[in-house]
Order: sequence, then structure tokens, then C-alpha cells
Amino acid sequence: MDVQERAETTRRYLVEAAAQLFEERGYAGTSISDISARSGRTSGAIYFHFSNKEKLALAVVGATLATWPALIAQVRTAAAPAVDKLVSLSFAVARAFRDDVVVRAGSRLWMERKAIDAPVPGPFQAWIDTVTELLREARAAGELAPGVAPDTAALTVVYAFFGLHTVSDALDGRARIEERLRGMWEVLLPALQTDPDTPALLDRAHAAAPSADPAPSADPDPDPDPDQDPDAAPALA
Repeated sequence: MDVQERAETTRRYLVEAAAQLFEERGYAGTSISDISARSGRTSGAIYFHFSNKEKLALAVVGATLATWPALIAQVRTAAAPAVDKLVSLSFAVARAFRDDVVVRAGSRLWMERKAIDAPVPGPFQAWIDTVTELLREARAAGELAPGVAPDTAALTVVYAFFGLHTVSDALDGRARIEERLRGMWEVLLPALQTDPDTPALLDRAHAAAPSADPAPSADPDPDPDPDQDPDAAPALA
């Protein structure tokens, strides 16, 4: 592993260590010293990669947003009706929120964005656009019931989906998110589809839903600690 690869590995590792704490304690409740203790790296090593806590929080949010394009592409290229793809994508995203600490932390950081002294990119417009595109494809294929407008329906689906996550997190840390998501679709699909067969569609979509690769959980080949490297950037106060 060369120096650049080693540095990138360390950055990813620090992002996950920070994400664990941001998810557990929130942005205000987490310090660089906390991240140092959790990661086993000195504060100087952290500042070598991230100039302040805001930059580290933004890296966690960025890693969360970077999770979605591959999942979306995988679902969009599947040989399935558009509504099946939409439901499969929802299960894939639900699994990421449940299983990936970086995704959970990114969500919490966005909710706490007013405490972060930097603009925090939001996820919702991209999701509205993606769902709208899928529902337009469904409309073109004759899958949507008469009177269902893709743009309006997309907003409803996104509202319901992220509201479901908020409530599920509060109730049991999303442990039952897939069960609750199935219940959401049991309400929505009969209203959306021309000829609904909700149980069969849900079974197909659930089985076809991909899972995101979680962030790495170890720092197998860390770069040199700048506190011990006279040529590295000094730690910040």
C-alpha cells in the first residue's frame, strides 16, 4: 500500500470512528479528543487529515450521500417493473440506515445541521428526483393508477419513507424497519398501482433489494502519526 492509499485508508477509518460518536452522542456532544480516544489515533493525527470537527462532520455526511448512487444504479439496471424497483430501493436504503453507522450518523448530523458552522448538504431533493423518475417510468409503462401524478406521489413516498425512519429510530433504533416499511407499502401500493398485487410485489422487491457495503471497521495499515513525524503538519489548537 503506497502513501496515498494508506492516507485514504486512515481517513475512512477516522470517518467511521467519528460517525460512531456522532451517532451516539450527537455533534455537540462529540469532541476531537473523544474521536482520538475512540480511534486510537492522536489529535494531531486527526488534524493532519481534517482541519477541524466541522470538516470531519462534513466528511461523514459526504460518505453517507456517497452510499446512494451505487445502490440506485444497481436497482435501476435490474430487469423489473419500475414500481418493483422503487420498492426494492426503499428496502436497500432501509437496510443501510439500520446496518451502517456512517449512514445513521450522517442522518443525525443533518438533523443537527444548525449546530455545525458550515453548510451541510441535504439528501431530500435527490431522493425526490429519483422517486419521481421511477414513478414517471411506471406511468409510461401503465403501472400507475389513473389520476396518480408522479411528481405529487413522489413527494408523498419520500415524506412517508423518511417519517417512517424517524419514528422507527425513536421506537427501537430501526430494529424492525423492514417490517414497518412493508406496512407502509401495504398502504401506499394499492393507491399507486393500476392492478395491485401487493403481497407478491413486496416479496419480490424485498428479495431483490441489494445491501450497501458498510464502512471499513479497522485501520489495518495506518499512515504515520504526525505527532511523531517532524515533517508532517502540526496539530492545531
